[in-house]
Amino acid sequence: MLTSLSIKNVVLIEQLTIEFKGGFCALTGETGAGKSILLDSLGLALGARSESSLVRKGSEQAQVSAVFEIEKSHSAFALLQAADIQPDTTLILRRAVGSDGRSKAYINDQPVSIGLLREVGDTLVEIHGQFATQGLLDPKTHRALLDEYAGVDIEALEKSWGGWKAAAAALTEGQERARKTIAEEEYLRAALDTLEELDPKEGEEEKLASLRERLMKREHILENLNVAHEGVEAAEGALGGAFRALEKAGAGEALVALDRSLVEMKEVAAQIQSLSADLEESEFDLPQIDDRLFAIRGLARKHNILPDELPKLRGDLAAQLSLIGRQEETLGDLRKKADDAKKLFIEEAERAGAARRKGAEKLDKLVEKELPPLKLEKAKFVTEIVALAESEWGPYGMDRVRFLVSTNPGAAPGPLNKIASGGEMARFMLALKVVMAQTGAAGTLIFDEVDSGIGGGTADAVGERLARLAKGRQVLVVTHAPQVAARAGNHWIVLKDGTKDMRTTVVPLDEVAERREEIARMLAGAKITDEARAAANKLLEASAA
Repeated sequence: MLTSLSIKNVVLIEQLTIEFKGGFCALTGETGAGKSILLDSLGLALGARSESSLVRKGSEQAQVSAVFEIEKSHSAFALLQAADIQPDTTLILRRAVGSDGRSKAYINDQPVSIGLLREVGDTLVEIHGQFATQGLLDPKTHRALLDEYAGVDIEALEKSWGGWKAAAAALTEGQERARKTIAEEEYLRAALDTLEELDPKEGEEEKLASLRERLMKREHILENLNVAHEGVEAAEGALGGAFRALEKAGAGEALVALDRSLVEMKEVAAQIQSLSADLEESEFDLPQIDDRLFAIRGLARKHNILPDELPKLRGDLAAQLSLIGRQEETLGDLRKKADDAKKLFIEEAERAGAARRKGAEKLDKLVEKELPPLKLEKAKFVTEIVALAESEWGPYGMDRVRFLVSTNPGAAPGPLNKIASGGEMARFMLALKVVMAQTGAAGTLIFDEVDSGIGGGTADAVGERLARLAKGRQVLVVTHAPQVAARAGNHWIVLKDGTKDMRTTVVPLDEVAERREEIARMLAGAKITDEARAAANKLLEASAA
């Protein structure tokens, strides 16, 4: 519900705050007093297009704030949460417009886009009038309104649509995967053959690298042992020559010492030979180790993976090749799931369609009954439900819904905003809203000039329906009809005063005498007579009865 509207520097309004109440609220006043400025100002707060012409002359900026009280279950909560704005049961929609026409939008003092402001505003207020373009005039809203009225299970319909789309996507993905697998079969087989022939093991590359390092050290040791052995052999030969020379010289003590050295030299040579034999008898061969290690590393580089991932790749390739033989079976399962999901969606959509047609038949009859008292006795209201082609199906089913009207007998029904005049349009909206009183999220309904071109009993019928509608919603009416104003539970008069510096003000009429005087003015015009006051009293008494 709209609780207050604050306006600053908008056209004729310098500064103004209106505190609204629930139920049926009427705004009256002479033509040109500024009633349309109030609606334009509210429109700004709800996200309507801004224009520099709305900024009061001599001001740098116009500003409008609209305060609403809503329930936590209101759809505006979800919109704000999706935009990372913490919602509250009190919503303040604010719009600032500069003299250059540029504007800024705020919700609860947090900057937001104009689009979000408009989206939230649409859930709070419906404006119906000669120039309104939202609400029931927008065919895009008709299906959702009919669904709510007819009790269509939209949640089940959306769930079945999502299930079908997910299953269809899985089938498409499976078909694409199978196509690629078949095209790559020759490559996959060749790659798998190479992996199976090499038969790499996880961790093998690290083991081979460590073994290679040890084997390279072995070669270095053998090389040094060979050098040592050659030195010992040379030393042994030299010592043998010295021994023979000492023997000829008869140097006995020296011969004993030299003989001892020869024996030790032979032992050194034997130990070197033993060490060399042990190393050469190793089961590993460095060239073989190098060949396998480089083969494993080369294959890993080819597939752009780590050497330890080669065994997994081998398994993956084998699995892909296995799919080639089983892909028809797999695709068959995916195809069946997609078909079953589509069948479920069609069943839900047909169920929704049946509920829509039943609801539409009831809606058309009830709206038809509302039209004659509203001076639309020759008019016809039709809810058109058209089956869509499969390419146009969506989460809301297989139907397109439009509310159509004709105002002359024999004329083909057409879109409301194309067929009806301004006043007729507003009364059609009223008839619809009276019948569909509980549909739509908006807690505030605004009717602008709903009484245009009518009077007497018709105006009274309009007032009676607005009062009936206001039992469940806040209804704001801009009216020139005394019969309508008399039905209101709350009444404000819009005034314009000043000469050079014109200003618009809004005054609440809380006293019965004040209301009687305004309704008398609406009946009599500029000069209020006793007869007009008496007639105003009768209207107020009749409305209170």
